[in-house]
Amino acid sequence: MKKQKVTVVQAFKEFIWPRKGIVFVGLILIVISRLASLVLPLKSKELLDEIIPNQDMDALIAMVMLVAGAILIQATTSFALTRLLSVEAQLLISKLRAKVQKQVLSLPISYFDNNKSGALVSRIMSDVEGVRNLVGTGLVQLFGGTITAIISLFLLINISGKMTLFVLAPVFLFAVIALKAFAYIRPIFRKRGVINAEVTGRLTETLNGVRVIKGFNAEVQENLSFEKGVDRLFQNVKKSLTATAIMTSSSAFLLGLASVGIMGMGGAMIIEGTLTIGDFLSFTLLLGFMIAPIVQMSNIGSQLTEAFAGLDRTEEIMNMQSEANDELRTIELNNIVGDVEFKDVSFSYEKGREVVHNISFKAVKGSVTALVGSSGSGKSTLASLVSSFINPDSGVILIDGNDISKISLNSFRSQLGVVLQDDFLFEGTIRDNILFPRPNASEEQVLEAVKAAYVNEFTDRFDDGLDTLIGERGVKLSGGQRQRIAIARAVLANPRILILDEATSNLDTESESLIQKSLADLMKGRTTFVIAHRLSTIRQANQILVIEHGKIAEQGNHNELIESKGRYFDLFTYQSRI
Repeated sequence: MKKQKVTVVQAFKEFIWPRKGIVFVGLILIVISRLASLVLPLKSKELLDEIIPNQDMDALIAMVMLVAGAILIQATTSFALTRLLSVEAQLLISKLRAKVQKQVLSLPISYFDNNKSGALVSRIMSDVEGVRNLVGTGLVQLFGGTITAIISLFLLINISGKMTLFVLAPVFLFAVIALKAFAYIRPIFRKRGVINAEVTGRLTETLNGVRVIKGFNAEVQENLSFEKGVDRLFQNVKKSLTATAIMTSSSAFLLGLASVGIMGMGGAMIIEGTLTIGDFLSFTLLLGFMIAPIVQMSNIGSQLTEAFAGLDRTEEIMNMQSEANDELRTIELNNIVGDVEFKDVSFSYEKGREVVHNISFKAVKGSVTALVGSSGSGKSTLASLVSSFINPDSGVILIDGNDISKISLNSFRSQLGVVLQDDFLFEGTIRDNILFPRPNASEEQVLEAVKAAYVNEFTDRFDDGLDTLIGERGVKLSGGQRQRIAIARAVLANPRILILDEATSNLDTESESLIQKSLADLMKGRTTFVIAHRLSTIRQANQILVIEHGKIAEQGNHNELIESKGRYFDLFTYQSRI
């Protein structure tokens, strides 16, 4: 994919202009603050050249009060500025995170297959943080610093054009160095986001797989892997620090030379009588007011560069095509009947390596279609195609006579139920997980689902019953208990099309017999696709598709396939002997 690069104009239109009111108030506050800050250097000339020589005590008191008032105004406006813009910046960050997360969840399953969950967390949470420097105090301080520098420049020229011209040479040289450094740093910050996402992704995997790591005594290699990741991050940071150090040191050196020159020139002019001591002090203080914003601008420039690098990566995600694709998926199916048909469907995960070849079959409403075959034959791919998690490369899948690729995903998946072999449970209570597809379901409906999946068989033994906390991914439950909760969740969803992928694989013999009955009730009137290795569980299926090497090797019901004594007969008799 072509890398996106966010421009200043684009950032202005998207982030700053919609908040022009707040930013404008911020600009007024910064102007007031900067003007107030100029009172002290301007009044220092009056103090040395007029008030002290004339011993004017009243004028001294008035000047002290004026300067104190200016300092109070500076402090007040600075507080208001930070409070106003920093809060708005954090609000923008929270909205951006929500926006990016919404976009990520809209992307197709293939995107998640190719990206680590920890890396995606980093992109959602970290990449947008730099935007605070666009809307927050950073950008306004950059504007305020520019105003201060320009006003100070004119005041410096008014005092001594010759000394001002001498100062501008190193200032312009520093500006050139800073611009070069910013161009060098932006790709480094962008790469840092990539590395940070990779390290975070690996760390997330490590924490999720801690039982496997400890079971194989693999702590050392995981520690080494993480150390390599954080070292890559360190090397990246070191590069940016080097560029920043060059800017800082060059500013100190060049502006230091300017200060030395001003001391010599100013001293000579005072001796010659062409410059007063008050003028010299005012010039020195104003010089600081002109140079300080320029040095500050280099720091703010680094922050803005980091912000744009993060926005570059965010823009990549926001420009990705969501799986919904509303322009193509225009058909709304409010009530699915349940007729499913595959017409010459082929699919490949990688170009040139098809895993499903020219599959054609019909599954009429209310029927049960079982998919059997060896591992890697294409059974789960067919289930993913029915779920519209992936789209066929060729051929067409019809739902009630409509092309599935043109059906609104919301209208289709709201009537789809899925129970996977390793079904995912969320941290929380058993009740929360069962309610997941229908959060507003009544207590009666929940209890019906619980009873149908025999979840009450074990929750009745828990002190908190359905309100028992199950830990991350249901770690506090057995595999069979997690599976029954997943089945109860599917019961509550009340789907028209049901996909069971090894739905009883984690159950012991006693639990399986209970679940088989509940599944039989669940499948009544629903078009069901069952993927099963235990062939004893699918004898009552209306049709059985034997999938081998991505093709339908055999098709029929249990008795027909046994009589034909083909591949299904071999698999069934082999399992019967075990």
